[in-house]
Amino acid sequence: QVPGMKEILLMGFYQPHEALGRFLVSAQQEFKIPIRYLQEYAALGTGGGIYHFRDQILSGGAEAFFVLNADVCSEFPLQEMLEFRQRHGDAHSFVILGTTANRTQALNYGCIVANADTQEVQHYVEKPSTFVSEIINCGIYLFTPAIFQHIGEVFQRNQRELVLEESSNGWQRAEVIRLEQDVFTALAGSGKLYVYKTDGFWSQIKSAGSAIYASRLYLNQYSKSHPERLAQNKPGGPVIRGNVYIHPTASIDSTAVLGPNVSIGEGVTVGAGVRVRESIVLHGASLHDHTCVLNTIVGWDSTIGCWARVEGTPSDPNPNDPYAKIDSETLFRDGRLTPSITILGCSVTIPAEVVILNSIVLPHKELSRSYKNQIIL
Repeated sequence: QVPGMKEILLMGFYQPHEALGRFLVSAQQEFKIPIRYLQEYAALGTGGGIYHFRDQILSGGAEAFFVLNADVCSEFPLQEMLEFRQRHGDAHSFVILGTTANRTQALNYGCIVANADTQEVQHYVEKPSTFVSEIINCGIYLFTPAIFQHIGEVFQRNQRELVLEESSNGWQRAEVIRLEQDVFTALAGSGKLYVYKTDGFWSQIKSAGSAIYASRLYLNQYSKSHPERLAQNKPGGPVIRGNVYIHPTASIDSTAVLGPNVSIGEGVTVGAGVRVRESIVLHGASLHDHTCVLNTIVGWDSTIGCWARVEGTPSDPNPNDPYAKIDSETLFRDGRLTPSITILGCSVTIPAEVVILNSIVLPHKELSRSYKNQIIL
């Protein structure tokens, strides 16, 4: 939707595969814009990747480009960032998207100290040990080609340091560049870096449980911007509570109760008396009669038998704090699995009348009994 947007480049260290190829083709057809995947030869860090592929980025003669980390969800106010840069900076300035966190959680993010009048970034610290600022980095940036000069200086400095450290293994480490610690820290206070603060929703997606929280944020956004996407209560249809998305190809029994915060994918079958809340049900899954699915992601083509209960524990931010962010929980704490949402991988079969609680089931498993706080390999 950004005027003048020419192409989208996805960068990563992941091996390209058939599913990614299909995704790129379908996305190009849907959005009518070229989309390409560029694979790094090694994990190069947040700045090293764009520096390595700078010729590809600049080949279209771009005046400016956005860099978005893939593990965040947001309203993505890209147009507003463009307008902000035109108002505040010169033609070669860079913009970071920022948002407000509470004082405790701000320590887990990149913290930005900015001039209250001009919004120029005066100080930047990544994950500080003591409180610096409540404004945090959202991982969404607007750059001009001039950024490559600054990243190049870091690259050359890394190379000089490697020459001095002859014991290290050479060229590869010089290319690993972190935008946040290596580039922003140096740019702060130079008059070239600005922060655009958003009041819209933003969350990182570091843990599996944050997917359901992210889904809630998007469904809530749809209720304002695209209410036609959300399911409504209709005669002869299922009971809808709160924000629910149902794919047109899904088959839902009229006695089912869905919501709040439920997303039902393509070709899903939901039987009589089924209750689904705070969950994502992916394409081809089947929920048999009277199942109960709470705080769960149900993988593609999975089946849940009659009267089974599949439930997880949400890891949501404090609802009473408007600036609270989701904590990125580790999978294990003190050697035990942290209670989290329940995840069923693709093609998992859950038998009738069992309970699956706070567990992760890897793909292509056929369970025979109940499980609690387990990773089922």
